[in-house]
Amino acid sequence: MDEVAGAIADPVRRRILVMLREERLPAGEIAERFAISRPAVSRHLRVLRESGLVADELVGRRRFYLLRAERFAELAGWLAQFAAPAGWERRLDALETEVYRTRRGRARDAVAERQAKNDENQENIA
Repeated sequence: MDEVAGAIADPVRRRILVMLREERLPAGEIAERFAISRPAVSRHLRVLRESGLVADELVGRRRFYLLRAERFAELAGWLAQFAAPAGWERRLDALETEVYRTRRGRARDAVAERQAKNDENQENIA
């Protein structure tokens, strides 16, 4: 997990990961999208490769990089503990549930009241 967190700490590497989310790309095309030197991009790609976030494959003379999203699982699981709803959010969720229950209860009461009036009217007619 530390290796993955370290790899995504750099904004250039995060941009590379976003690019690779859509499709595999050759190293040259990745480098063209940055204002930094090709050797600098190569170093970033090496860090991503060594952390296991990307894999590379040689096709002819071109090296393609592709995302290995499964490597995010452990870090994502750890981060999820911080994304849990805060106390006030849970209370608002409970309030919303109670509002829906009250509305359903009132609707049932209104239907029962109408049915009782209909029954009373039927008795008066007979």
